Amino acid sequence: MPEPVEIDGLPVAPLARALIDAARRMDELQAVRAMIHDAVHRGLCTPEELREELAQASTIGSALPRIVIGALQDGVDSAVDQWLETVLERSGLPRPMRRTELRTADGESVGVADAWWPTVGVAIQIRHDEVALEPVKVPGMPSLVADGLIVVQVSPARLRDEPLVVIQELRAAHRRARQRPPPELGSAPGAPAA
Repeated sequence: MPEPVEIDGLPVAPLARALIDAARRMDELQAVRAMIHDAVHRGLCTPEELREELAQASTIGSALPRIVIGALQDGVDSAVDQWLETVLERSGLPRPMRRTELRTADGESVGVADAWWPTVGVAIQIRHDEVALEPVKVPGMPSLVADGLIVVQVSPARLRDEPLVVIQELRAAHRRARQRPPPELGSAPGAPAA
């Protein structure tokens, strides 16, 4: 048994242990991923703590948490990236370029799009004003602005809590974009995430 953590005078299992125990009883990868990523993104536990608990746990039911924690270990996913990926997959829209720096014809940087459809001139920009998925504010990031560019701005919380609304906004932006020529913007794939 793990060393208990005391919360309001009540001894409970450490969060990493509770997450691994819960994940081992779940049968949907998406649910396991959302639960673990949310806890890590909020800073409630670390990937290392989860790896340690997983190493000590029984192998029964460990396949899904191993996939998720392996991805965390490899730095492949974060909760926000996964929520965006789910929205993009479910939207039915063509596959966009990801994390792309947009530039004017003169080479001036317009900003970084988290997803970019160059053929229609639509971008998604995640507003990282909420760093920890709680309403904790940090200084705002510059908005993507260029003539003819249509930008759908979303917060991490909206990706998490309102994916269908975000999908509707994306589809509406694409419908509007197809009614005019795309803006003259270049791109530099692989720009660092904000």
